[in-house]
Amino acid sequence: MEIQDYGVCRLSVVPVRAGAADQSEQVTQLLFGDHYEVLSQADDKKWIRIRVHFDQYEGWIDARQHHTISHDYFEYLNRAEFKITTDITTSILYNKSPQIILMGSMIPISSSELFKMEEQFAFNGEAKNLGQKREFEFMRSAALKYLNAPYQWGGKSPFGIDCSGLVQMVFKICGFRLFRDSGQQANQGKSIKQFGESRPGDLVFFKNKEDKIHHVGILLEEDKIIHASGRVRIDHLNDEGILNLETKIYTHQFSHLRRILAD
Repeated sequence: MEIQDYGVCRLSVVPVRAGAADQSEQVTQLLFGDHYEVLSQADDKKWIRIRVHFDQYEGWIDARQHHTISHDYFEYLNRAEFKITTDITTSILYNKSPQIILMGSMIPISSSELFKMEEQFAFNGEAKNLGQKREFEFMRSAALKYLNAPYQWGGKSPFGIDCSGLVQMVFKICGFRLFRDSGQQANQGKSIKQFGESRPGDLVFFKNKEDKIHHVGILLEEDKIIHASGRVRIDHLNDEGILNLETKIYTHQFSHLRRILAD
């Protein structure tokens, strides 16, 4: 199979790995409609290294899960105002075959035109324009759809997600572009100086013993946070950290707050 310089995910979910092997750790995922650049190919031609366009994250995918697109279509995807799905799962008709896709998938349908490729595509689920920025109540509703999703390192779906993946996907659905890892997200948006100045929708970051950012969640209320730890859950929050509502034990040490939603 000839590998071109650009691709788009045409499967429900594709693991992106740290190295060119099935045994290598998953560092992120592609969902249906995510597009990317091809950076290189493994010597055995079985793996390709990619850079995801949305967040510039890099990793390796199985070459059999790569779907080649032209440079012109890649540029079109960069410009187009497509829709992002808001159903936990929905069925699409793709090339005359039914396929399940997951919440946060990119649907190549805009308000002005349809697919510019020779792929047959039909969708009638719930979606919104990707670039349409939404307010906190919409964000809260989107975040709660992930509730009880199992924690999965590198995951971005309702069936496996990590802490920064949860934050990135919820904000993506609401029209905001965040980086992939919590350490990167920790510098985005506006700094909130004091815990008492926080408001729903703020990002809350947590540090380890070396003062390195290693966890993030979304503030739902003054004292409640939704985050992925074992599963996506809601716990108590104060200026000390996260208090697990089941064990009554502090699990994460508070670091700082950032605000993405407009004032």
